[in-house]
Amino acid sequence: MKLSSAVVMMKLFFLFLYIASAFPQQSEISLGTLKRIYPSAVTQTEVLITRSPIETGTLFASANAIKFTPFFVSEGIYVTTNSGADWYGSDTCKGGPFLTFHGGDPGIAIDKDGTFILIRRGNTPLTGLYAHYSTNKGLTWSNQIAITTEDLERGVLASDGNPASPYYGRTYAAWVKYAPPFPISFCYSTNGGANWSATRVVNNPVNRNSGGDIVIGVNGEVFLTWAAVTGTSPFTEIAAGFASSTDGGANWSVNESAITLNGISGVLSAKQNIRVNSIPRIDVDKTNGPHRGHIYLVTTQKNLPPAGSDPDIVLYKSTDNGATWSGGIRVNGDAINNGKTQYFPAVSVDDYGGVNVIYYDDRNTTNDSASVFLSRSTDGGASWTDYQLTLSNFKPAPIGGLGQGYQGDNIGITSSGGKIFPVWMDNSSGIYQIWTREVNVSLVGVDEQYSEKEFRFFNYPNPFRDYTNIEVEGGVVSGEWLVANGELGGKRSGVTVYNVMGEVVAELELKPVGAGKVGVAFNAGSLPSGVYFAILTNGGERKFLRMALVK
Repeated sequence: MKLSSAVVMMKLFFLFLYIASAFPQQSEISLGTLKRIYPSAVTQTEVLITRSPIETGTLFASANAIKFTPFFVSEGIYVTTNSGADWYGSDTCKGGPFLTFHGGDPGIAIDKDGTFILIRRGNTPLTGLYAHYSTNKGLTWSNQIAITTEDLERGVLASDGNPASPYYGRTYAAWVKYAPPFPISFCYSTNGGANWSATRVVNNPVNRNSGGDIVIGVNGEVFLTWAAVTGTSPFTEIAAGFASSTDGGANWSVNESAITLNGISGVLSAKQNIRVNSIPRIDVDKTNGPHRGHIYLVTTQKNLPPAGSDPDIVLYKSTDNGATWSGGIRVNGDAINNGKTQYFPAVSVDDYGGVNVIYYDDRNTTNDSASVFLSRSTDGGASWTDYQLTLSNFKPAPIGGLGQGYQGDNIGITSSGGKIFPVWMDNSSGIYQIWTREVNVSLVGVDEQYSEKEFRFFNYPNPFRDYTNIEVEGGVVSGEWLVANGELGGKRSGVTVYNVMGEVVAELELKPVGAGKVGVAFNAGSLPSGVYFAILTNGGERKFLRMALVK
C-alpha cells in the first residue's frame, strides 16, 4: 500500500520525537510558598511524609507531637488532598486507647486502596510496636493493633503499590530490636494494617544496629538499610547494612557492612548540643527513565572521603539491587573543609527521575544556627544543584524532657505529580513546628521549539500505569486559550494522543479543573505499554508531552 506524503511526514515526525525524547532532559524548578503545614501550640518534630499511589494530590505526614502539661507524646496526623495547597489533621492520632501514653516515633504508608497506615512505639506498660489504620484519609483511626511487644527503636513502613508486583498491596514494617545482638525484625500486612504476620528476624549482626529505612523496588523487591554502630556511646555509625528480599520477606540476602561509614552520632556542640545521627535513608528510581531501578542511599559523614573534616551529606547508589555500591558522592556543593555542617538528610526520587535530598545546612549562617537546603540531581547522582528552601535561619535547641539534646532524629521528603514536598522541623515560630516549601519541577528538552511560553503543558504521574492527568496551566480564560498575541482563541482546546507510529489512540477534551487550569484524565487501560505523545494545538503553536505507559 502506497502511503501519502502527509502520512509519511507524520510518521517521520513521531520517529523524531521518539528518538529525541529518549535523550536525557534538563529540569527547571520553582519554589512555592514557605509555610507551616499545621500551625499549633504543640511541639512537632521528627517528621515523615509519604504519597498516595492512587491519588496524586494526597499526601500524609506524621511527626512526634509533644505536649508538656500534662506530658504526652503522640503521633501527629497531617493530610493534604490538593497537593499541599491546604492541610488538615490533628496533633494526636485518634486511634484508641486514648488514655495511654502513645509513645510517638511514627512510621507511615498509604496502600493500594488509599488506606492510611501508621505504626508507633509503645511505652511501659505497653512496650512494643502498634498499628492504626484509617480508611477515610486520616479523619478517624482504628484502635491500636499489637504487632509485637518487644522493646524496639522506631519502626519503618512501606507499601507495595505496583500492580505488576506479585506482592501488590502488601505493607511491610521493620525495626531494630532493643536486645542483643540488636537485629532487624520484620513483618507485613496484606489487608491494610488490620492484621500482621508473625515477626521474624532478618539478620544476626556483629555490631549493634540502629535506626533503619525501607523501600519497595520496581519489581516488588523489599530493601532494608540500617546503621551498624560501635558498642559504646556515642554509638558511631561505622557501616550501612543492607538486606533485600525478592519473595515478600520469606528469604533475605543480607550484607551487614554494605558501605563503610564514619558517622556523626552524638551532639553538635556549636548548635546548643543538639543530638544528631547518621542513620541511612534510601529510595528507588521507579520511573521509566535511564536510571530505573537504581537505589540511592544518603547519610552524613566526616573525615572519610568524599566528606571533609566537617559533616557532609554523602550519597551512594546501586544499579544491581544492592549487590554492589558506588563510591561516595558528596551532595552539598559548598566548599569542602569550610567548617560548615550539614545533617539529617532524606532522599526522594521524583516522577522525572530527579534525585532530591533535603538536609539542614549552616553554610549561609553562623555555626549555632541552620537553614534548610534541597540538592537535586538529574543525572543519577553524578552532579548536583543546591537550593536554599528557608528564607531565614533558625537556632536549633534541645527539647526538654526527651533525653540529652533531643530535637528530633529525622526530617522527610516525598514527590508526586511533578512536585517535590520536603518537610522539616524549625523552631523559628518559638516552638518546633513542621514546615514545608513546595518545589515545582518541569522538564525542558526536545519539545522546546513547539512550546508557547504563556502556558505550561504537563501530565502526572509519568510514567503511569493506567491513568494519567493531562493539564494546561496559564493563559486560560473560561476554559479557552490565549494565542501568542494575547487574543482569545476561537474554540476550546483539545489534546490528541498518538503512539510512536503516529496513530491516533485518543481524542481528549480539556475542561476547567481549577483556577487558571484545564485538564483531562487519560485512561490508557486498554493500551499496551510503551511511549505515547500528547499533542496540544494552541493557535498556530503546538506543544507535546512524552508519556510512558508501564504495566
